[in-house]
Amino acid sequence: MRQQSKIQVTVGDAVIGGSKPLICLSLVGAAKEEIITEAGLLVAMEPDLLEWRVDAYDKVENIEDCLTVLKELRTNICEIPLIFTCRIDLEGGIAKISRQKRLELITAAIETGDVDIVDIELCNDAEFVEEIRNIAILHGVKLIFSYHNFKETPSESFIYQKLVEAQTAGADISKLAVMPKTYQDVLTLLSATNKARNGEVHGPIVTMSMGEEGAVSRLAGGLFGSDITFAVGVKSSAPGQIPIKDLKESMVVLFRSE
Repeated sequence: MRQQSKIQVTVGDAVIGGSKPLICLSLVGAAKEEIITEAGLLVAMEPDLLEWRVDAYDKVENIEDCLTVLKELRTNICEIPLIFTCRIDLEGGIAKISRQKRLELITAAIETGDVDIVDIELCNDAEFVEEIRNIAILHGVKLIFSYHNFKETPSESFIYQKLVEAQTAGADISKLAVMPKTYQDVLTLLSATNKARNGEVHGPIVTMSMGEEGAVSRLAGGLFGSDITFAVGVKSSAPGQIPIKDLKESMVVLFRSE
């Protein structure tokens, strides 16, 4: 039986940290028309969650324009929970956006009521994190605090402590993605995930080993305690993602109800 989180997060009909890991698809279009068209295609694939990587949007610096797209996106995806992510360039963001602009954009998105979850990086300064946390609590939006390393896989203890750090900072969901150089690195990520699930991290966990070697973690990670896996819908948002059709078929076998 899959290890469930001690504290589960419910967003709409989605239970994060429950009896099965959830599948999320990311919207990474550059133009409004592309984003809305892509959303329709992704909805038809029936993911558990959707993520808008607003840092991929070619008008990301225009907050009013972003909110207009967000409103239309919310209408088109109906009740599917939406993660809003403006990824910082230091951890894989597609556009380089100033701290102040990111803060204003994320805050404004939360205030619309059109997003369910916001993902921000632990590398942001404490004041930035606290301001986002306060506005999210006020509007009932859940928070992912994340760490990304596209160069290597740190030690098991480092991974474990980063997941604990996210929880301590106030995250509803602790997330970490790292790049393996060997298959041993993938095992390090899975072992740290298992340790966190059975240790100090009580809420949902999202971990992944990226790239070709790490692809197995996007399926098997759910057995070790990872509660969300990111798949390919139309375009990949990170290396090593698996097409949603293949992921769903494999998960039926791996996480069948007992």
